Amino acid sequence: MDHRDGSAVLGPGGLRLRRWHEEDLPALLEAYEDPAMRRWLATQVSGADAAAGWLEAQRTGWATGTRFAFAVTEGGRDGEPLGNIVLKRPDPGNDRAEVGYWTTASARGRGVASRALTALTDWAFTEFAVQGLTRLELLHQVDNEASCRVAEKCGYALARVIPALPPDYPLDGHVHARVAPSAALIRPAGRRAEAAGTGGGRASGR
Repeated sequence: MDHRDGSAVLGPGGLRLRRWHEEDLPALLEAYEDPAMRRWLATQVSGADAAAGWLEAQRTGWATGTRFAFAVTEGGRDGEPLGNIVLKRPDPGNDRAEVGYWTTASARGRGVASRALTALTDWAFTEFAVQGLTRLELLHQVDNEASCRVAEKCGYALARVIPALPPDYPLDGHVHARVAPSAALIRPAGRRAEAAGTGGGRASGR
């Protein structure tokens, strides 16, 4: 089996990360009807054509090795999606990448986001260690306190605050970062992790 198939990525508490399927289109549309999704996500999905395009973009990301999106599920191999979690590597030669996620309304309050982020983080640092991946960054709007708590719970420390860019980004943003265990071991004592940008300056669409 392809080691990046996604179906074998298991998380805490019975969580399972798998690739998105065409059969997930109805669940995807339902997830994006949630007002919280419309509030927090830069990319919106409305209508069957847009949902099909979103699923195709995830397949393309896997094929090009630049974006690895997982449907977050519980139970069996084809469980109903509880959310999405993604590793974004637009430059595979870079030593850092971005992570992002969303959860459905019914999944919130159950630790799904933190468990999925833990699973993705472990997977990413393992799978891309030989390519030199040593730093993951998570971005969110400053007033998204829930995402702040998830990041900190999963070991993503606040690295810096990025200024607002109205009208698209009316408020400041937080950049949280976590370094690979191997990178942390070789970092000189007393030196803090570098607070660097992400190239694009803002999180891309989830």
